[in-house]
Amino acid sequence: MKFWKYQGAGNDFIMVDQREKQGLTRADTETIERLCDRRFGIGADGLILLQNHAEYDFEMVYFNADGRESSMCGNGGRCIAAFAQHLGIISDYGRFMAIDGEHEAKIIRSIAPKGEWVELKMIEVRKVEQDGNTFLLNTGSPHYVRFETRIDDKNMVQEGRAVRYSERFAANGINVNLVSLDDTGLNIRTYERGVEDETLACGTGVTAAAIASSLYRNQNETDVEVPVKAAGGNLSVRFKRQADGTFSDIWLCGPAQQVFEGEIDI
Repeated sequence: MKFWKYQGAGNDFIMVDQREKQGLTRADTETIERLCDRRFGIGADGLILLQNHAEYDFEMVYFNADGRESSMCGNGGRCIAAFAQHLGIISDYGRFMAIDGEHEAKIIRSIAPKGEWVELKMIEVRKVEQDGNTFLLNTGSPHYVRFETRIDDKNMVQEGRAVRYSERFAANGINVNLVSLDDTGLNIRTYERGVEDETLACGTGVTAAAIASSLYRNQNETDVEVPVKAAGGNLSVRFKRQADGTFSDIWLCGPAQQVFEGEIDI
């Protein structure tokens, strides 16, 4: 099987082009888990299938490192847009279908001439649950966001598992984000369900943190842009905050780069 490896701010993915031949299916959990294994496989936070879709440029099917199909992956969405551009499916703009619905992607060459900066339109956020410095919201995947200081001192795996396997979230899991504020924006660390570990970045988590920060800071601006620093790189999120408390026109922006390509027997 031919594959390509991509990364977006250190969030890495195996890409497989399945427009002409279906080599993997949703039932291939063990195979996908093995391919994502960093010792016995290619190694990745997840695997993404690019498939044909009758109404869109392509379809994105995303699997976590545990081999199970999962909810939306924001950095994966940006990486698959870069991959689609590499394959000649799109140029500087594309529309694709994912598990949470339609997405738009823009390749911004004025920032990165080789097409390695991708902006992805995310789904609207209509509900945010707040309890002090803690927020729950779904940005394509469910996220727990907690604002703290000195997040670099935290044991992120321990903190993440305490929430992810708590009575409320154990059945379906949740992604856990610890966030701190500084003069330039946000710093974030994320524990991802399905990976069951800290990842260098999480696109839906960055998006969730940016939206939650506007509530945490009691910002009243309608048009907001938030720089976010993850362990794997810098991203930004821009959105519109509506008077009814919803968030729309949400764009996740950051790097998306091909690392290498190869072939592997499955």
